[in-house]
Amino acid sequence: MIKASVILSFYNRIDYLKLVLAGFIRQTFRDFEIIIADDGSSTAAVKEIEKLSQSMPFPLTHIWHEDKGFRKNKILNKAIVAANSDYLIFVDADCIPHKEFISEHVKYQSPQVCFTGRRVNLSERITGYLTPQRVKEGFLEDNMVMLIEDGTFGKSFYVEKGFYFQNECLRKIFNKKKRGMLGSNFSIYKEDFLKINGFDERYEAPSIGEDSDVEYRLGLCGIGVKSLNNIAVQYHLYHILQDRPQENLILFEEIKRSGKYYTPYGISR
Repeated sequence: MIKASVILSFYNRIDYLKLVLAGFIRQTFRDFEIIIADDGSSTAAVKEIEKLSQSMPFPLTHIWHEDKGFRKNKILNKAIVAANSDYLIFVDADCIPHKEFISEHVKYQSPQVCFTGRRVNLSERITGYLTPQRVKEGFLEDNMVMLIEDGTFGKSFYVEKGFYFQNECLRKIFNKKKRGMLGSNFSIYKEDFLKINGFDERYEAPSIGEDSDVEYRLGLCGIGVKSLNNIAVQYHLYHILQDRPQENLILFEEIKRSGKYYTPYGISR
């Protein structure tokens, strides 16, 4: 059986997807599959994915549904069902993984625990400079000084999250602080995620539904979140940040009042 299923949420940005897949091509850990959870991309994008799948050194499955607005949680649930591994790693298709990204998630996997890493937010300038070939050559990992300068004088943010620590003492020091789940960078046993019935599909706008809600419901059934800060590293490609929609906040408050971890609006209906 494959050791890990990477579930990659995607919508239309083929240019970004090529950069992210280049990051997965250079992973030191090789026993994984990628499932693209596609929230209704165009026909042109679908054809490009079909071409890309033929050249990948790992199994790549494309799960698609019709574009009827933001239904990311619904397509993510479909990808969970399609996963061939007992262990799931969730990534957004605008986040390039460090070469040790999968190896670290797999190394730390543990029942009843959800692990979450962090990411650097790259500036528009740095993002525009990237190509799949530069990613494959380790450009981001080998140019931390440039990222620090861009973070100081440019527009990259959370550059400190890009440092990858191998030293166990440093890992412990930088992960003493409790951190919330990051929807673009977390891993969990499939069995544990099914306990809460996956993602709540009523969230039909970005943010909260993919992380805060999941973290809250996992906690209710005894599954804690542990940090892999400076261990499971990502580089987030530039785009304009979206506001947290009011309807998501209202739904989240309703779920918290109910105190129920199992959503009837998830994988099983």
